[in-house]
Amino acid sequence: MCGCYLRATAVLIQVGWLLGGGALTAQQPAITSAEFAAKAYAALPPEAPYTFHKELSDWHEPLRRDPAARPRADELEISRSGWTLVIPSNAAVVLKTAADEFRDYLQRSMQVSVDLRTESSLSGWKTLKNAIVTGARAQMPGCGTALSGRKDYQIIASPSSVAVCGFDERGAMYGLYNLEARMNLREAPFLPAKLDTVRHSLFRARMTLSGLGWMEWPDSYLAMLSRYGFDSIYASVYVNPNGVNGPPPYWDRMKKQDPARVHDLIRRAARYGIDLYCPIVYLYTGQPENEAGLRKLVHDIVTEFPEIRGYVLLTEGFFYKNWFGAGGQGKTDLRDWLRHWADGVRIVSEETRKVNPEIEVLPWEYNVDFKPSMVELKKYGTAQLPVETIPLLTFENGKSMVFDGEHGSLKDYAINVVGPAEVTAGQIEVAKQRHMRGVYSKADCWASWQYGTLPYLPFPYQWYARYQALEKWGVDGTMESWSYGFKPNYIAEMRAWYSWSDAPPLDQLLRQIARREFGPGSEDLALAAWDDFSKAIRLVPDTGPLMGTVDSVAAPLFFKEPAPRTVTFEHSWTDPVEWARNAEIVPYWPYTARIFVLRPDFTNKSNAAERYASPFTLPVFLKYLNLAADETERGLTSYRQAALQAPASKSRNAFREVLLSEQLERMMRSDIAVLRFEDMRFRLSKLNTATARDPLLRQMLALAKDELARTQDSLETARRDSRIGYEWEEDYIYTPAIIEEKIKLLRATIDHEIPEYLAKQ
Repeated sequence: MCGCYLRATAVLIQVGWLLGGGALTAQQPAITSAEFAAKAYAALPPEAPYTFHKELSDWHEPLRRDPAARPRADELEISRSGWTLVIPSNAAVVLKTAADEFRDYLQRSMQVSVDLRTESSLSGWKTLKNAIVTGARAQMPGCGTALSGRKDYQIIASPSSVAVCGFDERGAMYGLYNLEARMNLREAPFLPAKLDTVRHSLFRARMTLSGLGWMEWPDSYLAMLSRYGFDSIYASVYVNPNGVNGPPPYWDRMKKQDPARVHDLIRRAARYGIDLYCPIVYLYTGQPENEAGLRKLVHDIVTEFPEIRGYVLLTEGFFYKNWFGAGGQGKTDLRDWLRHWADGVRIVSEETRKVNPEIEVLPWEYNVDFKPSMVELKKYGTAQLPVETIPLLTFENGKSMVFDGEHGSLKDYAINVVGPAEVTAGQIEVAKQRHMRGVYSKADCWASWQYGTLPYLPFPYQWYARYQALEKWGVDGTMESWSYGFKPNYIAEMRAWYSWSDAPPLDQLLRQIARREFGPGSEDLALAAWDDFSKAIRLVPDTGPLMGTVDSVAAPLFFKEPAPRTVTFEHSWTDPVEWARNAEIVPYWPYTARIFVLRPDFTNKSNAAERYASPFTLPVFLKYLNLAADETERGLTSYRQAALQAPASKSRNAFREVLLSEQLERMMRSDIAVLRFEDMRFRLSKLNTATARDPLLRQMLALAKDELARTQDSLETARRDSRIGYEWEEDYIYTPAIIEEKIKLLRATIDHEIPEYLAKQ
């Protein structure tokens, strides 16, 4: 604690010096959230929901050039005119497309005009002047001799030329996009004059889901994915690519796939060097007719779509006899289930190998319990898989956590722990011992279900630790997002750098990003904030895919059971509980799926807040959420200042990014408020006298007032950033309109419900 205070004081002193106002003293208050908001809200006009969606769907590279930038003595400048981009005349579609994209980037972002020229031979690449020469290493003798796998590339700069050679054309494409990444950091078409880097891809596959929606992959979005280093996409989660229905109880209700749409996606994605992975969904029973049906399904899919790179066999859709949620298997013998499930995997592998042995089959047993006690079971499951398949392992789920001596484990995708989970470490060990074809992992790398309605999570040091862990544990490929998908952000930019060898040191890269985002002079402020944010997330005990970390800023606080807001069936033959469960809504709060509402037990037989915090006790759970929020606020002190001193050209983006981090802190504090309020409501029901109830009621009133102020700020932030509140599995989990409903409820609680209860005592 002492060290934090000293560093915070040092930051304040530095802030005063940077602003030219003299050194600040420890007594001078840091700028508050309200003071910052007044400036940020005035500078940022509201935007309608889905604004971000349209912007990404129609994406064009923006102007990135800093007009004040000048090349240093050790830099090479690609001048505004007079340069040529040279590719081989027999270039295939990937390199041709990349050359067009790179040329367009130079024109739009760097205000540089280059001619595109094709040559029948690139053997004289060393002699070309004022040229960016790009091709595969076989076409450029003497370049790329150390490259060893697809996606590898080498960049060599001389005083008047740049050579980019890839192990193959896809590698050359990534080399061109690395030039873009370097120019983006420099905010100018400048490169190190003696640049000579050999970069090996650390992962055979890097796939993502769309951040836009189901089967939404416009060309401009695909082009952006290549720039962030992705080589594959996963589409579309829970449906067979040939349109054959999945099994009940859920997958037969999914949107129907159009095979023509899949063919079109394969064709368009291939232009950008992107492969397609698809699911296969099937209820496998092991009976002869059922096995024949699975073989036919796989044969039909593989022969219709020979270009599909691999198939994900996720237990949410590809399962044996009965489906269950993680840990919800009941009396099912999981070893028996895994053994038969692996038989289904074997059938898929056999049928794909008949057509093309290079097709990857990725069995993913997500739903088999992943608590730390299940290590031997999970290892057993991996040992049952065909050796030619590639297990897709969930990297962090189930990882143990200890707070004040209380033990728990991570419930769903999160970044508060780095991973791997104990079960995952055991599975990797088995796969390596068996010399399986590889090990892939579902590993979030910039966003997560933890605060899953934010487009990225600003914890660069924690994310970097995960990147290091993936490399250390020998993970060969990654699925790096789930239904929150990809939206451009600086954490994903980091991830692209550290997916190849010869990346810059972390602090050097972050310093460059900070300078670009906030302007010169703010680097230390931004890095201090990112360090605090990264420390904060390690303190968060909330990891479930439920109310708290997903939508707490829009989650209601219930003082009493409200009137229904949807159709109800209290007196009909319809079971109201089953109806609400199947409808996925709570009748008195129908604005989001029921899992995102903390539903009180209005009979007061159980404490919903304690149930939510389990296996931790509620006091410990709340203690660490408070510590995380306090640490986040420490980071925001310097982050706000960095944004406020940003030059005019950067202030809009700087304000938005700080507001996003402000919303992150509000998520933590609203999570606390919902749980505390429900705990007090429950305890209130057990008190028998007005004397005992009165202090508790006044605490609840004060808490509701604090939450009202926080919710109003949450509303203003959500109004100014349409990315917030969205993930396409549920579409918008909350919008400004939903937050307004929470505000109405809070006002009713503050102005009427609690005062009326007090008056009746």
